[in-house]
Amino acid sequence: MHLGSAEVNLMESRNFVAAREMAAGGSWLIPTMNGALRLAKPPLPTWTVAAVIKLTGQPDTAALLRLPAAGMSVLLVLFFWGLARELTQALPGEEDAPGRTAWLATLVLASSLLVITVGREGHWDIFTHSFLLGALWALARGWRAATGGWRWFLLSGLLLGGSILSKGPVALYAMLLPFLLAFGMLRLYPDRGALTIARRNGLFLLVLLALLVGLAWPAYLAIQDTVAPAALAVARLEATSWVERHARPFWDYLNFPVFAGIWAPVALLALAVPYARPRAGRFVPYLAVLAWVLAAWLLLSIIPEKKERYMLPLMPPLALLVAGLLRYFETAIRQHQATRLDTLLLRIWTGLLALIFALLPVALFLVRLPGFGPGTLPFTLTALIFGALAVWMIWLLVRKPRPVMLMGISITAMSALLAVLLPVHAAWVNRKGDPDLRRAEALQHNPELAQLPWYTFEELHIKEVWRAGRATPSWPRTPDSVLVRMPGPVAVLASINVREQLPAAWREQVRLRVIDSFYIDRTREAGYWRVTVVEPLP
Repeated sequence: MHLGSAEVNLMESRNFVAAREMAAGGSWLIPTMNGALRLAKPPLPTWTVAAVIKLTGQPDTAALLRLPAAGMSVLLVLFFWGLARELTQALPGEEDAPGRTAWLATLVLASSLLVITVGREGHWDIFTHSFLLGALWALARGWRAATGGWRWFLLSGLLLGGSILSKGPVALYAMLLPFLLAFGMLRLYPDRGALTIARRNGLFLLVLLALLVGLAWPAYLAIQDTVAPAALAVARLEATSWVERHARPFWDYLNFPVFAGIWAPVALLALAVPYARPRAGRFVPYLAVLAWVLAAWLLLSIIPEKKERYMLPLMPPLALLVAGLLRYFETAIRQHQATRLDTLLLRIWTGLLALIFALLPVALFLVRLPGFGPGTLPFTLTALIFGALAVWMIWLLVRKPRPVMLMGISITAMSALLAVLLPVHAAWVNRKGDPDLRRAEALQHNPELAQLPWYTFEELHIKEVWRAGRATPSWPRTPDSVLVRMPGPVAVLASINVREQLPAAWREQVRLRVIDSFYIDRTREAGYWRVTVVEPLP
């Protein structure tokens, strides 16, 4: 829902511009971004967005271009459901309700804050981690299969190759390695079993197919004489960026349980080993899943470059831990085996939810965003829905807490937030913007510009390139940095004086006409660029 409500962000702009140029006639194997080589990321996700553009003929509709990422987030949830079933089906807690732990874990993952936010944006992280999670599911199926397991190993290798083709080795490091470290140790996961000949052969097939698929594109670049040096330089730059760009302290990811969203209180409890292990251990392989979480957190933390979406690999194992504790709560309450501490913690969880639900309409009233103030439909729905949920939670607080109701109300609340309040974020981001500014999107409707090539003398921010709807590369130069003279008229987008940038010998031989302009941000203070037509005199 509301896939197009948020403004296209920086990383999305890069991805969508590359897909737009690909669909407009560019190379599908050697992508470009604003006319320059785009070799920093493998092309598989770009292919999906470019395919959407080709099928719909809509290169600038954000909601459509985000559909592939949204579809991959659905696959992420389904792959996780399959993996969770494989990891929990033999545990004693599954005897009375087979498959329920995996079902609850899937609901938790699907409604987690980080999964929702990352899965709704056109980033390539959701692609690489979804394929990798699918590879883990197929690996688990093949590992347990009595016969025909090689088919699952081949599927796992294909999905693993898709992960590499989506964002290189990122998910191998952040999700595959922690999983293998945790579930490969018999002490942590006794159900792993022995490495039989069939399993060894299956792993060989898996690795071989993953390398063939995942390394096909880099191998193609390596044999292109004109591209290989640039690809090697980009690879070196990407490797150094893990250390130099967006560097944050080692402990920056300690807040990862918060990104479980509405499940954050239970996530914190699930990580409290003395409390959670004896309770959740009947329903999930607690030590192995905990090791999966901690290993992933450690590997992510030792990399200086940190962003919120990079914590996505932590969410699946965290959801499994949360599900184990939820299963304990509902079973203990139903069988009248809950301790006084269990009941107290459930009451605290209920009270926190009641407070959050009650404060949401109040916060919306105080902020008074355009379109969401008192009397509007979104405000009225928010007050009615979350007011009713707050009253329900208070009623549960007075009576004995019911875990199943708490889970149902949590899912309902997240659904209501998505349906009613998701556009609030876009309104909040734009709250300080000046109204009625002419932005780069307007250039697409200028008929005089439609027939001209576009250039610039300075770097135009990629977000403005996305808005403008056209590639705007730098004016071509000779090897000794002399401007190449154009035979016909061209449009120059610039914030500086165009005449002063032209060689002195040209200035009397061309005519300059300013035919348009646009602001480069939400406020006038950010400045504006002019669009100047440079045409040779007859």
